[in-house]
Amino acid sequence: MIHGIDHTAISVPDIGAALRFYRDVLGFDVLFEAGWPLGSAPLDDLVGLPGSSSKVAMIQLGDTRIEVFQYETPEPRGQDARRPVNDHGYTHICLRVSDLRGEYARLRDAGMVFNSEPVDLGTTLCVYGRDPFGNTIELLEEQSAS
Repeated sequence: MIHGIDHTAISVPDIGAALRFYRDVLGFDVLFEAGWPLGSAPLDDLVGLPGSSSKVAMIQLGDTRIEVFQYETPEPRGQDARRPVNDHGYTHICLRVSDLRGEYARLRDAGMVFNSEPVDLGTTLCVYGRDPFGNTIELLEEQSAS
């Protein structure tokens, strides 16, 4: 029986920069940092990458957990930092917020790039932005129906 999503995982080129953004800017807590060295056959089998090695951090904000990977081997392909959200694959993570306009201003001032200003959809206020690597993050605030 499936109960829900445990976590979302993101592969990044620089785990230090990722933690500075997700921990220091967005406010996630680091639950643990780990990784594995080259030659860890069970982990190679698990991730489907022979000759893999990685740094890993599990971070949490409220009941949202994100697993951040920096693969050292094999050499990862870079990503398009402006990858359109309609391309196949995971398109974004969505973070529930209060005071979306305030968070938008704070994150914009911290260097986060947004597609637009917050959009009022009636029952929700939302905006799409990107982390330092181009991964899309939606901020969403529930609004009371008027």
